[in-house]
Amino acid sequence: MSGVQLEVHTREPFAEGHHFVGTGAYEVVTATAHYSVNPEAAAHHAIPDLALAPRDGTGRVRFSGDVEILRPVDGGRRRLFFDWGNRGNKRAVQYFCDAPHTNRPRTLAHAGNGYLLRRGYTVVFGAWQGDLLPGDGRLLLDLPVARRDGEPVRGLTTAEFIVEEPTGSLPLSRWSSTRSNPVSERGVHGARLTRRRYAHSTPEELPRGTWRFARSQGGAGDLKGRSTALVPSRHDLHLDHGFQPGWIYELVYEAQDPLVLGLGLVAVRDLVSHLRHDPARPVGPVDHAYGWGRSQTGRAIRDFIHLGFNEDLEGRRVFDGLLPHVSGAGRLGIERFTNLTVPGGQQYEDHLSPADTFPFAYAETVDHVTGERDAIMKRPSDPKVLHTQTSTEYWQRRGSLVHTTTDGRDLGFPPNVRGYLWSSSQHVADPAAGAPSKGICNHPENAVATSAFFRAVLDALDAWVSEGVEPPPSAVPTVADGTLVTADEWSRQFPAVPSALRPSGPNELYAVDRSTVPPVADRSRRYAVLVPAVDPDGNEAAGVRAPMVAVPLATYTGWNTRAPGQGHGALHEFSGSTFSFAATEDERLITGDPRPSVQKRHRDAAEYTAAIRAAAEDLAARRFLLAEDVERAVATAANWSAPRHRFELP
Repeated sequence: MSGVQLEVHTREPFAEGHHFVGTGAYEVVTATAHYSVNPEAAAHHAIPDLALAPRDGTGRVRFSGDVEILRPVDGGRRRLFFDWGNRGNKRAVQYFCDAPHTNRPRTLAHAGNGYLLRRGYTVVFGAWQGDLLPGDGRLLLDLPVARRDGEPVRGLTTAEFIVEEPTGSLPLSRWSSTRSNPVSERGVHGARLTRRRYAHSTPEELPRGTWRFARSQGGAGDLKGRSTALVPSRHDLHLDHGFQPGWIYELVYEAQDPLVLGLGLVAVRDLVSHLRHDPARPVGPVDHAYGWGRSQTGRAIRDFIHLGFNEDLEGRRVFDGLLPHVSGAGRLGIERFTNLTVPGGQQYEDHLSPADTFPFAYAETVDHVTGERDAIMKRPSDPKVLHTQTSTEYWQRRGSLVHTTTDGRDLGFPPNVRGYLWSSSQHVADPAAGAPSKGICNHPENAVATSAFFRAVLDALDAWVSEGVEPPPSAVPTVADGTLVTADEWSRQFPAVPSALRPSGPNELYAVDRSTVPPVADRSRRYAVLVPAVDPDGNEAAGVRAPMVAVPLATYTGWNTRAPGQGHGALHEFSGSTFSFAATEDERLITGDPRPSVQKRHRDAAEYTAAIRAAAEDLAARRFLLAEDVERAVATAANWSAPRHRFELP
């Protein structure tokens, strides 16, 4: 069996002892969790390279990780809420409480509107990602390196590099916050570097003399001016003329010293089980445990369930309910030399990510390409799940496959899962977002505010688990009612919005041969990727419409396209778009916009605000919005929802 010892370092009052309504004061506990794992246990057989991890004198594998707990001093409501920290960052309080992001929550301002604390949750932040480097207060997990008979483990792998501005040197991980898989000594000489314009373009190999394993260092002054040097490095790549925007660079090399990254799932299982059941835990009694993950950590949740980690070694359920958000149809895809920071596959970036493999759906189905049968949910220990995703996941992360068969027929969800599309919204919706900017895209990013949905979804999950109250029915587009369509059908529906550069289609998915490095997609064996249908304004017809979408001032999409010089026309990462309506009929006529103007839709800002209130009250009646968030929606709609929109009407 596994063991956890929690070494508590500090306890301090949160927000100077502020009393939250209904709960009281909170404190912050910082600790290190020391884990001990039996590598021979059947529950651990799915962890790559665990058999190659160093063992102590008793045959166990040991590792440790950071833990921080925000807990009510008087016990709260005996609910544990685990934040699967995205790339080591604490995000739950930010998104559930509309708070500023910080990795050191200590002040009243860091509590935002206080939702989680007013609800009495014990919020647990625990490290699970083992390939992060120290910095910015990230939660770190110290994992063992796989070794074979005391010698390094080696193997071919790939690294992809995309830059937005010319750059001379880059870490092999592509992310400055992530440990690179170092090149082996012999790999230094046998590596190949190519570049191509788009994922489907034919790559061209770069001459070996134009790049090297090194990093640029210096910038300090000498007698003549500034000086730099190239320092040999097994963790970095330098290109003499610099990495340039508009290219996808791919390095194939022999790496060594892989971390046993799958132990991160064990860490979550054993930490939460310890906090629920061990008498030595530093929190009060826990009746129910919930967890939330966004994007990367939403995928981690799906892997956690699929691989059976929601059952501890005593046979007990770990989480009663889980909230994977914006994961799309992906999982983590942990394998040797995986870089967990890299997103799941996208149309332009990392398009053959191991995160995107069958099964995709929670319900059991057959992979029509391979004949394999599987499901995310298939065990008595599975939790209740509310799966939420935005329009972006349908366009970029194959979100339709969460609730369809692999050949594109409606599948739905098993009884312990509900799914919700947050219509016409984008992957990342900062609660404190201002006016949308373009970045390296053709269009301003999506301005839809959705953070209020987090609070309603968690309330619904808690009522489902603790009281048996069914959550709202799933609200996703379906083939049967015509709201889930092919890219061609969508293109015929989408209005002729002036200046909109539409995508060629969603991010497709093909069968991939992973026996080669780099892997190869077989375009003759394709999975069906469908997208939500749209109304005459171009906004999505199905799903849960935020007040801003129900009473739109723009067409809001889950896609945005890359600007010239940056992979022009391809989908950009996880960005959506805002295409504002013409303010007046005169403007609409001069631009040729087929969508009615704001002036045509609303007499004035007061009428618009009244319509927002009606939409918010309808959502509250359907339990997709809390009563307190109705008033917030109305308040933020003042002056045409500025600064997210800017209109000057006569």
